[in-house]
Amino acid sequence: MMHRHILSAALAAGLALCAAAGAETIAVDDTIAVKQPGVPSPTRGMSMQQVESNFGAPSAKSATVGKPPITRWDYAGYSVYFEYDHVIHCVASSP
Repeated sequence: MMHRHILSAALAAGLALCAAAGAETIAVDDTIAVKQPGVPSPTRGMSMQQVESNFGAPSAKSATVGKPPITRWDYAGYSVYFEYDHVIHCVASSP
């Protein structure tokens, strides 16, 4: 229980510092990933063709799952999630 309070306090402090620096912070499970501003990455609504044209081929493409179909492409430093063939999220990878 005490561990969760310490983790929550550390997370809040880290988020405050990152927000001040203008970085995008993403918490996944017990890991925090930070994407620095100015680092280009795909934006919501881009097509698969636009992403591949602007950022190159991904290092890995996962199989499409679910309904609506969701696909993940992995790049160095982030993963791009598509619904059908358009970006819905771009998530910084864990360090």
